[in-house]
Amino acid sequence: MESTAFRTQIGSVPHGKQIDYHSKLVLFGSCFSENIGNKLSYYKFDTHTNPYGVLFNPVSIANALQDCIQKRVFTEDDLFFHNELWHSYVHHSDFSNSDKGKVLQAMNRTIETTHEKLKTASHLFITLGTSWVYKERSKGKVVANCHKVSQREFDKVLLGVPEIVEGLRYLQKELLKLNPELTIIYTVSPVRHLKDGFMENTLSKSHLLTAIHQVKDEFNWYFPSYEIMMDDLREYRFYKRDMLHPNDLAIDYIWSVFSEFWMTSSVISVQKEVENIQKGLAHKPFHSNSAAHLKFRKQLQEKIEALEIKLGIKF
Repeated sequence: MESTAFRTQIGSVPHGKQIDYHSKLVLFGSCFSENIGNKLSYYKFDTHTNPYGVLFNPVSIANALQDCIQKRVFTEDDLFFHNELWHSYVHHSDFSNSDKGKVLQAMNRTIETTHEKLKTASHLFITLGTSWVYKERSKGKVVANCHKVSQREFDKVLLGVPEIVEGLRYLQKELLKLNPELTIIYTVSPVRHLKDGFMENTLSKSHLLTAIHQVKDEFNWYFPSYEIMMDDLREYRFYKRDMLHPNDLAIDYIWSVFSEFWMTSSVISVQKEVENIQKGLAHKPFHSNSAAHLKFRKQLQEKIEALEIKLGIKF
């Protein structure tokens, strides 16, 4: 009797310079970048995630990176006032505030920090979410976030593949001028943008995939998080209740594939040590002053200090 396969698994994943605890990682893009960034931070890698906040489309992601490369200085002219807050059309609402000065201070401080991070980064992880963009009608510029401004102020447009390719190629050139040693890893977010429509979401993802594979070269790599979700997991039990976002189980699985191919074998074993410490730190005892717990805390602190010396990290 022939055996029956109940799933299809992604095979070998192409990868470049692997990640270890000396690597310096920068992540830009959709909420999937946040998911991977959170994993990297949990395991104590040197990580700088989404300094502009969550960004979905390739134009906004490329513009944000260009700002950081060129050390753009934001001024009052870059802000607008809406619903009692000052906003920027190129930043996430995390930056919005009733105090204009605080908004500008946070934005310009972020530019300075991220410029330095990009200069020394070993890897840049870019997650593209959608090809659909909103253009401000009065200026014709793509916005990263509409900040609940009336939709009458925007035109919704699908980016063409040539437009995405042109933007990414120029971005790559500028990134490698700043940091010739940088490895760029692209991925397409597995999050489904069904508010755009089922067919529209598929069309959008196909534009991103086609564009990425046209710009790949010896400096750039592709990690198939979208394909893992669609073709390997491909069940609703791997989604959150909204049926759009990968749940923790799916993120853990995609992370395991990423670790397998992009991290050295020595790093995998160290991750287990880090995880044990993290679980120890999260442990809530019934009796915090008991002799057993005090002994546990002492042993845990010794493990932390040993690992910090070994890896040069901080818990």
